[in-house]
Amino acid sequence: MRRGRRPPPGGPDPGRARHAGAGVTGLGGGEPVDTVSTRALPRVLRVAGPLVEVEYADGVAMHDLVALGEAGLTGEVVAIGGGVVTVQGYEYTGGLAPGDPARPQGHPLSARLGPDLLGGIFDGLLRPLDRAGDWLVPGSAGRAGADSGGLSRPFTPSVRVGETVTGGGLLGELATAGPVRVRVTAPPDGGGAVEWIAPEGTYPPDAVVARVAGTEVRPTTSWPVRRPRPARGRVDAHDALRTGQRVVDLLFPVARGGTVAVPGGFGTGKTMLLQQIAKWCDADVIVYVGCGERGNEMADVIDEFSRLTDPRTGGRLAERTVTIANTSNMPMMAREASVHMGATVAEYFRDMGYDVVLIADSTSRWAEALREFGSRTGALPAEEGYPAGLASEIAAFYERSGAVTTLGGRRGSITVIGAVSPPGGDLTEPVTAQTERFVRCLWSLDRELAYARHYPALSWAGSFSRDAARIGARHAAAGDPQWAGRRARIADLLAEADRLADLVDLIGVAALPARERISVLAGRLVREAVLQQSALSEHDAYCAAEKTAALVDAVLAVVDRCRELVDSGVPAEVVEDVDLSPLLRAREEVGPDDAAGVAAFRDAALSRLARVAERTA
Repeated sequence: MRRGRRPPPGGPDPGRARHAGAGVTGLGGGEPVDTVSTRALPRVLRVAGPLVEVEYADGVAMHDLVALGEAGLTGEVVAIGGGVVTVQGYEYTGGLAPGDPARPQGHPLSARLGPDLLGGIFDGLLRPLDRAGDWLVPGSAGRAGADSGGLSRPFTPSVRVGETVTGGGLLGELATAGPVRVRVTAPPDGGGAVEWIAPEGTYPPDAVVARVAGTEVRPTTSWPVRRPRPARGRVDAHDALRTGQRVVDLLFPVARGGTVAVPGGFGTGKTMLLQQIAKWCDADVIVYVGCGERGNEMADVIDEFSRLTDPRTGGRLAERTVTIANTSNMPMMAREASVHMGATVAEYFRDMGYDVVLIADSTSRWAEALREFGSRTGALPAEEGYPAGLASEIAAFYERSGAVTTLGGRRGSITVIGAVSPPGGDLTEPVTAQTERFVRCLWSLDRELAYARHYPALSWAGSFSRDAARIGARHAAAGDPQWAGRRARIADLLAEADRLADLVDLIGVAALPARERISVLAGRLVREAVLQQSALSEHDAYCAAEKTAALVDAVLAVVDRCRELVDSGVPAEVVEDVDLSPLLRAREEVGPDDAAGVAAFRDAALSRLARVAERTA
């Protein structure tokens, strides 16, 4: 029976019948609530969608989980006062009624962290969806998957009995189906002498593989999602995250451990850009959170990831990806939990010493869930109805990024990339405006570029990168001192072309002085030969840093030659008539890392300009 259908008059409540049949509590790991033993439990007082009010019970604390009703629907305490506990329900509350029991769980919402995360597809509460019959509807199949023991994996110890390890210190590694080896570490809050370590062999994820200072260590652990995992300290983020997207790597680079907001209206290509980042960036692990997105879009993302060959390893990209799919047809408040789940998963792999990219698509849907729940609780609304704590929530999320030295002495990073979907493309609305305050980079998508089929539709006038100076210094130290100069010249050409665009629309390009006509031509060459990129092209979907530099140098060489010609007296219209299409085709006709191939197209364009100079001499 479909969720949300009204029961027939006088008939059974389908929601209650479905929940009772599920027979689980909390996050799917318990038994059906015994109705005989629940008489002394607190009772549900009121149900309003995801908002559930419950009688107060001794020992209940903020952010504790509560199992609601006979089926134990998952909820979290968000307010306590006046003998009433306010719970936000993370599941469909149809069938839940006043008088139903509520069982406090005595612990906060936590993520189950282990080797089975890699390659998995989960809902907003990190329950497996890939083993469900219909993963878009998280029902009993998804819950059962959370309790399946998982695959046994080869374990290789890294320490011996009697050695001393610090909190977070490496104890051993588990092999996975992909290139990422899961590192088993000592508990973050304690180290000590290794009293026992499992010999090399194959173990299930819940098996004890070590004992450190009396504490048993398993490959699978749990962590409260609202509490950041500790690290020894932050380090400066100056190494660039290479995305393979020229407009990003050249003009608006992000450092490993940085933060990015990607605002853009409907149809501007946010999801496509984020998918390209996930496919081609040089991170070790990708955590992709589909927060409130359309189910068909999320299905396409998962299907493509499952089939795509990982360019770094030759295996499947999904083998180093964790997908959290909380689509628009799933319970609304699970969106609020999904971004915290994603951050906790990212920190888990960061603490192993990996570089992680956390993609949240989109944080606007998360903010809308906060707004809807706030309106149900009667909280005083701020701008456009969003809760007064919106800025703090956004800041706390992006604060979980960063490059760190882990407790075990390794270096890891989390780069957070959050899409923002402003209604009507209004970039002054609260979520976009508040997010811009807390990020290091802004990749603003432009509707006019998207409608002109220029992808990625990244606005060079409305975007910025606060990491560019440090990344430029890093390039110089690594042997590429021209990187900052190339970036500055391209930015100047684009700014000059934009300045002239309105004038061209008014009086036409023929009325401009010769050098300014060449500036208009230069802007077109930069846009079409460098910044534009096809996600469907075998050669152009990804671009290595060497090819990007070669394309930029080729365009700059052609532009400089054009200016020399008009300065020597060659009419601007003659230069404009030169066929420079070979230069525009270079990005799609040479391989993704073939810098030498670009040079041939540059030489062909310069030869055509040389013939013009000979004819007009």
